[in-house]
Amino acid sequence: MADTPITARSPQDGIAHHASRALGAVFITVLLLGVCWVVEVANYGGDLTPQYGIQPHNVHALWHIFTAPFLHANLDHIMANSVPLAIFGFLTALRGLGRFLAVSLITIIVSGLGVWFLSASNVVTVGASGLIFGYFGYLLARGFFERRVLDILLGVAIALVYGTMIFGVLPGQPGISWQAHLFGLIGGVLAARLTRQRA
Repeated sequence: MADTPITARSPQDGIAHHASRALGAVFITVLLLGVCWVVEVANYGGDLTPQYGIQPHNVHALWHIFTAPFLHANLDHIMANSVPLAIFGFLTALRGLGRFLAVSLITIIVSGLGVWFLSASNVVTVGASGLIFGYFGYLLARGFFERRVLDILLGVAIALVYGTMIFGVLPGQPGISWQAHLFGLIGGVLAARLTRQRA
């Protein structure tokens, strides 16, 4: 049997690979934020909110769990969500488009269903905060499931800097959907488990 030659990767190849991943993550993040802001402009006056926000217990509007994360109640709402969405979205997207889409989809479904089942029937929920908490939970849990030192260190750093976010999963804050936050976090941890890659 003939030997199979193995081509060693040079340091330059590694740098180019990481640079490509970073540029891809920037593109994905800008695209995500761009969609949210375009929808915000289209939703000027709030007409789309009751039509495409999550309407708890309404079976006919169940599919709104896929549209609600891109809608926001007003300019203050989307501005408050934009920075954490950009930071956590970028860090999540560094693993590639496929992983990013999988994490996003799992989070949107779990967070949306949590809101749909547990929120009051007369409350319409919109906003990317469930997605933000999903990325947050994913980044915290990824190192635990994948046993990668850099991911563990990143998770620790995120916990130290943004750890107080965890209080957002508690009920009692007026105008805040703790259901979206809690189940977004759960969805992110679940996504880390389902999309894990062993080192």
